[in-house]
Amino acid sequence: MIVVFREDATPEHLERVIERIEVHGLKAHVSRGTTRTIVGYIGDESVLANVGLRAMPGVEDVIPIQRPYKLAARAFVGGGSVVRVGSAEFGGRGIVVIAGPCAVESREILFEIAGHVRERGAGVLRGGAFKPRTSPYAFRGLGQEALELLALARERTGLPVVTEVMSPGQVEAVSAKVDMLQIGARNMQNYDLLEEVGRSGKPVLLKRGLSARIKELLLAAEYILNTGNMRVVLCERGVRTFEPQTRNTLDISAVPVLKRETHLPVIVDPSHAAGRRDIVPDLAAAAIAAGADGVMVEVHPIPDRALSDADQALAFEDFDLMLGRIEAVAEAVGRGASEGSAGAEEIVIEIGRRRARLERAL
Repeated sequence: MIVVFREDATPEHLERVIERIEVHGLKAHVSRGTTRTIVGYIGDESVLANVGLRAMPGVEDVIPIQRPYKLAARAFVGGGSVVRVGSAEFGGRGIVVIAGPCAVESREILFEIAGHVRERGAGVLRGGAFKPRTSPYAFRGLGQEALELLALARERTGLPVVTEVMSPGQVEAVSAKVDMLQIGARNMQNYDLLEEVGRSGKPVLLKRGLSARIKELLLAAEYILNTGNMRVVLCERGVRTFEPQTRNTLDISAVPVLKRETHLPVIVDPSHAAGRRDIVPDLAAAAIAAGADGVMVEVHPIPDRALSDADQALAFEDFDLMLGRIEAVAEAVGRGASEGSAGAEEIVIEIGRRRARLERAL
């Protein structure tokens, strides 16, 4: 349940309600909006049945949340949340593009990729330091060396960095080098890891599991939120189905469902959904049309030589094409470019040329 306070409620009113809640053994979570303050409480709600919270000074309403995920529920903040990572804003008006190599391979390749995606308007640099691979013989990342290189790439480009953390024991070391921690699909229900990244205080990018339902994704987010860390971004990356034409099946319907169910920002990873680079730009455009707050894609100067997930990595020219497509779609659905989002000048010019050609053809 949540307690909604009146606009004229005082800090003393808020303190009294929190005390009344916590004395009954429940945990209170405060969310301050521009005009309203909301307190959500977690625990056995039945003990508050006769407490009379609605009658307390400063309280406007008490609203039950019927979802098993309380803190992730959209009603908890009464709208959408914005998660800031450097200059990028997930959940704002603009579309954020996360781009970079699947795995950090070398200093030269990482810096080349980082420079290109920054120049084109990406808001966050991605790069795997520790890679969970199906085969133990596949390239599994450079580890600590990759973390150092990612930190250097951030210094050179100004881009904030996101990388995956695979175990609770890695969280402290990884947090010291990057701006955002990623929980991969295989670890979505690693609850010890979820709580540890929550306690780090870093923004968290939480990917949907290979066969996870939306409810399970939101409950996984709840583990992080329950630590007091509300800086969570959800990522739809496709689910495993019987269809062999793509690596996974992108659940595009998950985007509008999540936007209605939760206040957390939602992005899409079309690279892992597709497993093939030729349709990544199309899936990225579809994601923005469905309401996603951003996309995360893999980029490599020579994709066929990438040491990890070569089939789905975009060449630089494909990445530029994708940016043009999602920029056009974002404009069509009323989502403009912002700091740390797609919007390079040359892409906008090219879009204008395409429109002019289309108008002449019609």
